[in-house]
Amino acid sequence: MGRDDDDSDTTKTTPKPESSAPKDSDAAERRDDSATAEELAKSADFDHEMKEAEEAGEDTEELRRSYLLRRFWQAAAGFWGRRGRRIAWILSAALLVIILLHIAASYAMNLWNRAIFDALEKKDAATVLFLSLVYFALLAASVTVNVGQVYARMTLQRRWRKWLTDNLVDRWLTGGRYYQLNLVSGDHANPEYRMADDVRVATEAPVDFVSGVTTAFLSAATFIAVLWTIGGALDATVAGVHIHIPGFLVIAAVLYAVVASGCMVLIGRRFVAVSEDKNQSEAEMRYVLTRLRENGESIAIIQGEEEEREGVERALLKVLRNWRDICFQNMKTTMVSQTSSYIAPVLPILLCAPKFLDGSMTLGQVMQAASAFTIVQGAFNWLVDNYPRLADWTASARRAASLMMSLDALERAEQGDGIGRITRTDEGERASLRLRDLSVTLDDGTAVIDDTDVAIKPGERVLVAGESGTGKSTLVRAIAGLWPWGEGTIEVRKGASLMLLPQRPYIPIGTLRRAVAYPDAADSRSVEEVADALKRVGLEHLVDRIDEDGPWDQTLSGGEKQRLAFARIFLHDPDIIVLDEATAALDPDSQDKLMALLSRQPEHTTLVSVGHRPELEAFHSRKIVLERRRGGARLVSDVKLVRRPGRSRLLRRLLRRRGRIEVATGGAPVPRTRLSSR
Repeated sequence: MGRDDDDSDTTKTTPKPESSAPKDSDAAERRDDSATAEELAKSADFDHEMKEAEEAGEDTEELRRSYLLRRFWQAAAGFWGRRGRRIAWILSAALLVIILLHIAASYAMNLWNRAIFDALEKKDAATVLFLSLVYFALLAASVTVNVGQVYARMTLQRRWRKWLTDNLVDRWLTGGRYYQLNLVSGDHANPEYRMADDVRVATEAPVDFVSGVTTAFLSAATFIAVLWTIGGALDATVAGVHIHIPGFLVIAAVLYAVVASGCMVLIGRRFVAVSEDKNQSEAEMRYVLTRLRENGESIAIIQGEEEEREGVERALLKVLRNWRDICFQNMKTTMVSQTSSYIAPVLPILLCAPKFLDGSMTLGQVMQAASAFTIVQGAFNWLVDNYPRLADWTASARRAASLMMSLDALERAEQGDGIGRITRTDEGERASLRLRDLSVTLDDGTAVIDDTDVAIKPGERVLVAGESGTGKSTLVRAIAGLWPWGEGTIEVRKGASLMLLPQRPYIPIGTLRRAVAYPDAADSRSVEEVADALKRVGLEHLVDRIDEDGPWDQTLSGGEKQRLAFARIFLHDPDIIVLDEATAALDPDSQDKLMALLSRQPEHTTLVSVGHRPELEAFHSRKIVLERRRGGARLVSDVKLVRRPGRSRLLRRLLRRRGRIEVATGGAPVPRTRLSSR
């Protein structure tokens, strides 16, 4: 943070109404890209509560885990609220109706089960034949209901996931927060995995859980009545004592479910924590592999395969250790669930056997009771069957909520809560850029640049210089609106567009035409316009491949990427251009040519450059020098530069000459040749 060599891939143009407009009807329907005031207030209260607990020396982990689930529901439940969509209630109501039909179909099957076995016991062939035909009608109805339930359930999951993912992605992309998350502390590592995978699990499982619990409750209520009616009371004599147990099958089902569920909760109490660790280790391994692929060229050049292999091995071992823990937890829960599944169908038959043998129950009643007992036991043991998935959902919901918490903190900071915020306005009048009493800090308040006041007029070419670590790149990001921490005001002239070129330009996936037109859509510029821009920056050898779709980020060299970034400037023609070491990968001659092209931009175009090469002075009319001081870097020099023909070439010759002299003298100090900047 705050380092001069920060080269994150960021290109931003403002204002850009054509590129920010919704591209589809779904995007147009999005309600909001920020958290509600209530969510932010509760998040702030929790942060305050956590700080107090930490200061008191209390264990805050359980408090944090509990709040994260509440935070997830605050956001996710909005799908059914004012910020949600009407379809949520329609699908929910449809799912409830289908569940009721499913219970009715199950009850009809239960009655059919009794009737068929009674007919078999009586050897009534006509009734057996009739019931066989009825079965096909019941089967068709049951299958139709189940198919409808799958459609309603999965459609609700899909719509909910889209709504919540849209909300998270919108918040993540707003105001450069996707970039700022890399600069602040917090539990938000691998946000892409959280939005892609954790949100999926966190929205799929609750729908399954709610439909499962609703089905279990209604099934239990329906078939408990069946058990009570069919089973009646059990009378037995033990040691001369007569025992009368009303509804003994119901009592047996409840006791059995309590024992099974209790065992599952007891042996699976670590399942949630183990699932969280497993998900985190999986995300970390994906990140390691993705980073290796994205930096393949640099790694291959310096032959870092062995070290990278060690890093992958460490990540893999962590994943495997967590999977081993998951394996042990699954072994324990499987022992309970399998034991329960084997006992449940047999237990009601054994309990009903005395009444069948004494003639008080028919075979049909015994089989109906056995079927009803299994359904009731399954309803009561819902936790037994779903505990592993419940643990997985809890882990995913907390990871998604952790990302929400970090976005909450950034959003509160944007509103002036806590650490000071730089005020950025696009309503400037005379100057293209005006820094008023600007101080730039880290997210914890540590000063990077202190008390800067600069006005840059339209048409000025300003070079920002200074030692590494003085915060030059941080200042550039503050100007672009990507670095919000600090105080003071940054004024951008009203109606002016601004484009920032980082040291490592971002090359999007797709055609070369899209890469040059970025951040606008590929079809926003004609092939001829793109070809002309490429020719101007010396990439004419790529003109024939403009509409070729390929891995351009891996194909182009560092210098070619920087040339392409300059092509974007000529294509978009912004009013304010900000370069952050944007020619570092170019040879001096190529740098001179591109900077000369920039100098021929319209007179009102303002240029702000960060660079170390002395020859850059030839293309600027003003130089600002930052120097590291106690309490933050300060502006120590602001001088006018006289632009002279051939100045850049002269500087290079002097520098080469100085290098030859130093080699000849064995590195001894030599007198320096100085050029006047006045």
